[in-house]
This record gives sequence, structure tokens and C-alpha cells, in this order.
Amino acid sequence: MTAVLFDFSGTLFRIESAESWLRATLDASGRDLPEPQLLETARALEASGAHPGSGVEPVGLPAELAALWAARDESARLHRAAFTGAARQVPLLWPELYDVLYERHMAPAAWSPYPDAAEVLSTLRERGIGVGVVSNIGWDLRPVFRHHGLDAHVDAYALSYEHGVQKPDPRLFSVACAALGADPRQVVMVGDSKEADGGAAALGCRVHFVDHLPVTDRPDALLPVLDLVD
Repeated sequence: MTAVLFDFSGTLFRIESAESWLRATLDASGRDLPEPQLLETARALEASGAHPGSGVEPVGLPAELAALWAARDESARLHRAAFTGAARQVPLLWPELYDVLYERHMAPAAWSPYPDAAEVLSTLRERGIGVGVVSNIGWDLRPVFRHHGLDAHVDAYALSYEHGVQKPDPRLFSVACAALGADPRQVVMVGDSKEADGGAAALGCRVHFVDHLPVTDRPDALLPVLDLVD
């Protein structure tokens, strides 16, 4: 194997909890909610699919949002519209918070790397293995990698909103392989979604799956990748 591609959310990084996400947004806005109401609102927002990166599919998504949701990762505009649209299914006392919530999820501080991410990425770099990040996303995640000191270990990014195509479309994986100068048949794709990340298999990539869990519950799921490249 000459290169490894990684998904972002649920693979290398995990978004903060819905409760933390809402709490940080309220704090930044100078707003406050009683604790029981805050917790109830956080649960409702997550169930609506409004919490980007959580991996939770929306429950009862309105028909008028269905097409938008399906294409949400193809552009920054669609991504914002889909997630703020889902959030608006949950009544908030302050309507301006829907956009503030969306902005919060893009903050580097909202993300935590999995415990073994740094070790795996740095070891691959030391072995001369190319590293790419292939993500369905509507914003630039590079600052998240820089904030957490992992950017030096990544050689290329293939982000859906920058190319107008989203996983599992093989074209997005092809972009990453080309950027790394790697034959897809000598590439491992690591991700948490069998549907989305499994699309790499159409190019001949080997695919390895991890579980989308809180960082405290998944300390070493990335380490087997080092054996795969050997």
C-alpha cells in the first residue's frame, strides 16, 4: 500500500456533544436557558439532524427538505441551508441562534481528534505513506487539523463541497488518489460509513471501517491501519 485515505468526522475527529454544542452557542451569544430546557432542546436538535458531524440522521425530515438534505455536501450553500433548515424544526427563543449554531460546529474547538489519530498519521508519514482526507462536508476543515497539530501529517484533501460531488461517488476518491499520485489499487480508505466510504471500493481501494463513537469510547480503532499498509 502506498497511501491511506481517511474520512474526517467519526473517523479522525469527533464533534462535541449536542449539549456542549448548544451550551457553547448560548454562551457565545450571551443567552441562557434553564438546565432542563437546555438538555431537552439539545436532544431535539440532535434528533432533527441539525447537529452536523454527529452522524445522526434526521427523524421526520419535512418533505420540502428531502432533496436539499440528499445533496447537502455538494456545496457550502446547500450544506448551510440543509442543517439550518433541519434546526428550524426545533423552536428556539432566539431565531438568530440557528445561524450561530451552524457557525459553532465549524470552530476547531468543537472537534476532538480520536486518541490514536496523531500516532497513526505521524507513523504513516514516517513510513513514507501518502495521507489524504476525503470528506463529505460543506466547509474548510483544514483549520481543524491545524488547530490540533495534525495538518503536517496530511498530504491532500478532497472535500465534497470543493468538487461538487459527494461520497460514495468514486470521483471524490479519485481526486484524492490523483493528488497523492497513488494507484487506487494500492490505497486503503478508512471511514465510519459503509455506504459513503465504501464507494472507494469501486476504484479498487481496500476499505477499512471504524465505529463512529465518542472519543472516550474508541481509544485505538485506527491502529490496525498501520498493519494494513504493511
